[in-house]
Amino acid sequence: MLIDSLAFTLEKSGCLDTFWGKLDAGEDATLGVAASARPFLVAARFAHAPQPTLVVVAGEDAAVAFARNVAAYVGEERVLRFPERADYPFDPKPADRRVIAQRMEAAWALKSGREVVVVASARALLCLLPPVEANAARPIALTAGEELEDMGVEGVEELGDLPRALEAAGYANTGELDGPGTFAVRGGTVDVFPGNLSFPVRLDFFGDELDEIRRIVPATGQTISSLPSVEVYPVSEFPTSPRALADARRALEKPALTNPALRDVLEKLEGGLRFDGADVVLPFLYKKPVTLGAYAGAGTCAALIEPRSLFDDAAHAADDIAERARGTNIALAGLFAEPAALDFGGEVRATYVSIMRVGGALDDELPVKRVDVAGMPDKIFGKLKSLAADRYTIVFSAPNLRARETMRHAFVDHGIPIQIVQPEHLDDGNSAAAVGRSVPRADSADSGKEGYNPHPSFPESEDCPSTGCSARPPHEGSQPESAEADTPAQAKRRLRRGVVNIVDNDIPLGMIIPKAHLALVSAADTQGSRAASRRVRSRVDATEVTFPFKPGDYVVHAAHGIAFFRDLVRREVDGTERDYLQLEYAEGDKLFVPVEQLDRVTRYVGPEGGSPRLTRLNTSDWARAMNRARKATKKLAFDLVDVYARRAATQGFRFSPDTPWQREMEEAFPYTETRDQLAAIADVKHDMESPRPMDRLICGDVGFGKTEVALRAAFKATQDGKQVMVLCPTTILAQQHYTSFKDRFDPFDVTVEVLSRFRTPEQQKAALEGFAKGDVQVLVGTHRLLSRDVNPHDLGLVIIDEEQRFGVQHKEQLKNLRESIDVLTLSATPIPRTMQMSLSGVRDMSLILTPPDERRPVEVHVGEWDPDVVSAAIRYELARGGQVYYVSNRVRSIDEAVDRVHAAAGEARVGVAHGQMTKEELEQVMEEFAAGELDVLVATTIIESGIDNPHTNTLIIEDAQRLGLAQMYQLKGRVGRSSTQAYAYFMFPENVPLTEEAAARLTAINEHQDLGSGMRIAMRDLEIRGAGSMLGAEQSGNMSAVGFDLFAQMLNQAVNETREGVGASGELPPALSDITVNIPGHAYLPEEYIPDADARVLWYRKLASASTVEEVAALREDMLAKAPEMPEAAANLFERAWLKAFANEHGVKLISVAAGKLIVEPIDIPAAAMKPLRRAAGRYQTDKRKLTLPLRYFSEEERDNLLPAIVHFMEKLFGETDAEEGAPFAEMEGGASGFASDPASSVPRGIATDPAAGVSKNARTGSAKAVSQNAPTDSRRGGSRSALGQDTAKGSASATPAPTRPTGRSERRANNLAKGDAARERLAAKRAARAAKREERR
Repeated sequence: MLIDSLAFTLEKSGCLDTFWGKLDAGEDATLGVAASARPFLVAARFAHAPQPTLVVVAGEDAAVAFARNVAAYVGEERVLRFPERADYPFDPKPADRRVIAQRMEAAWALKSGREVVVVASARALLCLLPPVEANAARPIALTAGEELEDMGVEGVEELGDLPRALEAAGYANTGELDGPGTFAVRGGTVDVFPGNLSFPVRLDFFGDELDEIRRIVPATGQTISSLPSVEVYPVSEFPTSPRALADARRALEKPALTNPALRDVLEKLEGGLRFDGADVVLPFLYKKPVTLGAYAGAGTCAALIEPRSLFDDAAHAADDIAERARGTNIALAGLFAEPAALDFGGEVRATYVSIMRVGGALDDELPVKRVDVAGMPDKIFGKLKSLAADRYTIVFSAPNLRARETMRHAFVDHGIPIQIVQPEHLDDGNSAAAVGRSVPRADSADSGKEGYNPHPSFPESEDCPSTGCSARPPHEGSQPESAEADTPAQAKRRLRRGVVNIVDNDIPLGMIIPKAHLALVSAADTQGSRAASRRVRSRVDATEVTFPFKPGDYVVHAAHGIAFFRDLVRREVDGTERDYLQLEYAEGDKLFVPVEQLDRVTRYVGPEGGSPRLTRLNTSDWARAMNRARKATKKLAFDLVDVYARRAATQGFRFSPDTPWQREMEEAFPYTETRDQLAAIADVKHDMESPRPMDRLICGDVGFGKTEVALRAAFKATQDGKQVMVLCPTTILAQQHYTSFKDRFDPFDVTVEVLSRFRTPEQQKAALEGFAKGDVQVLVGTHRLLSRDVNPHDLGLVIIDEEQRFGVQHKEQLKNLRESIDVLTLSATPIPRTMQMSLSGVRDMSLILTPPDERRPVEVHVGEWDPDVVSAAIRYELARGGQVYYVSNRVRSIDEAVDRVHAAAGEARVGVAHGQMTKEELEQVMEEFAAGELDVLVATTIIESGIDNPHTNTLIIEDAQRLGLAQMYQLKGRVGRSSTQAYAYFMFPENVPLTEEAAARLTAINEHQDLGSGMRIAMRDLEIRGAGSMLGAEQSGNMSAVGFDLFAQMLNQAVNETREGVGASGELPPALSDITVNIPGHAYLPEEYIPDADARVLWYRKLASASTVEEVAALREDMLAKAPEMPEAAANLFERAWLKAFANEHGVKLISVAAGKLIVEPIDIPAAAMKPLRRAAGRYQTDKRKLTLPLRYFSEEERDNLLPAIVHFMEKLFGETDAEEGAPFAEMEGGASGFASDPASSVPRGIATDPAAGVSKNARTGSAKAVSQNAPTDSRRGGSRSALGQDTAKGSASATPAPTRPTGRSERRANNLAKGDAARERLAAKRAARAAKREERR
């Protein structure tokens, strides 16, 4: 493991000799070190000397974070948590059985000497436990293949004793599994849900012998995999056996006579020892309960993190407990320990303190530096070069494949020596993968780049520091190696010095340890907090996942209801021109909605797809509809989140990193992966290597490479001995996948089988038996795989292709699988609900939007059936050596279709395929077509999915009006799967009138011809057909009342609230339109700038939903790329959107100009920042957090167009005029905006190009901006360019370069302002002196 290599580096450096030396000698030791490095050092100590370790930190949240960070180094399986209990004996509520089982497991691990790291908060130790000798934490350890009497479980010698033992451990016999802490007995089978596991198990007995232990899905009873053994930890912290019950009654009889609270407890004991608050009996069962420290006996190391803070944490928790217990008549003695009496246990104690805070002596101190390169990409390369030159051991962590490849090439480009450290190199010192000192090749293209050093030099006196390097490579004339060469055990734990060792392990936080000459750098360290927040906020464009609308459509306003969108109109209000949506409601009422509020307007799409009933304004109609929808979303959200919440809390299988066989299999892929494809592969592998079960949706268009992602995931699963199920909606797709998987996996001895009607019953039976025994690693099939007779030996991954085509019952079974098994779903045309759920975080999603190289869009022709067109299309395809699909979807008339093909092209060899053929006939014709023995395949829609033939590039469909839109799109995806231009002909009978829906479908397939149109097709199809009962039949009425998009928004909000545990309110999420930006200035898109009204509506929608300044900047860049000459009104529109996004990021709700004043609220302003504002008569109301500033604060030129001036003012007020924040706009100013790349235009925000800006201290100067082009260089107006790089003086995107030096006038004005400031300060000082004298006289 990487931590072994890092611990070895620390050991060899000698920086911890004293600290580790004392611990090795059994003495207590203290280390002074920064908090950020403590998890790493605890992990390194554990790797150096594995032993039971109890880590105590201050605060429960800190304990969770500390455990997570330690686990990142040593692995999840070696870290246990001892969590704090949230229930109290004097405030009865149900105890969390999982929490109790975790506490019991941690206590038993320490008592039994298990080599793990147990992390606990000081407050968690206050709750007392039974004495160690009581063995209350002992698990029921069961092993398959053994007799019960031989397993050593106390009191369990035969099957009848096991239920009693489970009940004594706190488990309830519920007849059916009902969550953790329950069990059920049926004959010789015992189902139990251990509190320490995330899944239940089935114990199958043959007499008193435990025959088999299997994981099960509680909802279906389907077994998943077998286990060799299982440990069932108690879910009660004291035994609940009849003997314990009798002891509790006897001990409580006397005190209950005088204590009513204990009398109530005694009455509850009539029902047994399992009731809320039962822990109150602990001091009556045991005379001397103990803390967790008593379990940490000989051989245990106790690591105390800031002992002073530990006492504070325990004291605060004790005060809180005492306050809760007041007036309950329950004594705390015997239930909770006093903070001063806490026992941390341990044979030896390692104390970690801050170097600055420690009061006593330190045995060692280890200064740690921050990497400190966040937000400055160039700085990371300079830092790494410097560290490499100083012979540091540098470890760069990039778990994400895309980030790893990007940084690898960047390091090579900057001349930084690198080494790609494979996981096996860290585990096996005898690896022959690396020979000598040469750095592994970064890329064949990298070797010729300047700075790429495949053979970094090392001093002759230094022993080989390379991973996987056992000796220096022989050179002519070289001297023999030093006698003190590394042993293989040492060599395998070596990282190279002087190079950047790139690893795929996750390092939580980067650090530099100068004493050890060790630097740990994470890819996340290069991003910074602001960039991290941008990643969290990044989202798919709202206009891509909601329905488009234009004048003439029905829309829904979230606050006013369903209306008809009549037109986009421009109106002038208070001298300001803006665009409005003219909405018409029932009874002729009109509503004009500002375009800034378009985030509250959505397209109406109802269950039937028809015209809705308009809402009446100023009535309760809409309120009633919204209330019904809110109630519906609450229930639906709980149902949706329930299974995914359980999955998030589940400990799944953590797959190993890629093996050499994995890389060899991936290299056999004959095509070049696209950027999005590589990203999706990296996401899937990351999910599989994490402890949480994967549930990821791969959304990509037909032929964009989703199957390759699935192939690599499946192979990865098989490398860890796990089995894979591949579910397909159709038999022919199952056969296609079987062929693909078998061809790729056969060279690696991975057995693939298929369950389909193409296989005989004997073959299917053999496949099932092999799958149950583990001989078959990959099983492909249709929903047949969900049958009860399919029992995998050790299932690890389920791949579902086109999940939306499975039935409701099958989806329920798939939903249950997701609780404990990694699930990968593939879809080309996801329904918006699937997309919405993925965006809300209920499911993880990867998008493959980039087409393969040289892929061309399929050219679509829609029209009446014409034999001449058919003849020309077939003969053109045959002339270029290709093949043709001819789709006729009626089996009874398919022979007539064959005759029409022969009439059109008599020379063509024609075959027929449909679902009513025997498996032999169908298999034969498919093989002949694949082999090129047929020219035209006349088929039903059986070819819709699964046929991948690069030689077939013409598709002809007759009676296309009968097919659904998604079906036509899938069929179109069967052609055009190479660089050859493909053609698709969608034909309908002549003289047959088309229905409105059929015409809309054919129009849509003709309009959406671009590559990657799957999402738009899916949404258009839903729009045509209506949402129907997609969210359940019972939700159809609610959806009809508010429309699909609004219902989906409400559902997303309810889902998020339910996931966060706050309870679904059903309300809409806070919208940007809730923020008021009311500043004078024309703000709209002029018709001469964007002529098309539909395009203007789309731009308005994008701006209205842009919630961050980065999104606004990106939109402006896109706009300038399409229409460079941006007029002032359009520039003001972007300024207004930027202000709203800025306000959204900083919690501001109002930015308004009224009565000659600027009003901003709520806002927090430090007292120091108010001083210059008060000089302009600014006023800040602390109680209301409201700022009022007269407009005279701004110059006359700025008051002519306040928007840019207020943008600058807000940035300066929040202290965000820095280089990092301004970087995105700096690029635009020098690029898309057309500004010259002179020093002034590239100056970051917050640095004025005017030297006079440094003269005046007046906050009114606005000089935190670079001087704008053609703007007066007055220091008070130095910031006249807007935040988006727009020259407000000219209102044009192209302007002359900014002056690089100030004018005489600006210097004089700045000096005058400075003198004025000084005079005002002197006057204020005199007034203060006079006031002081008057006070003295009094």
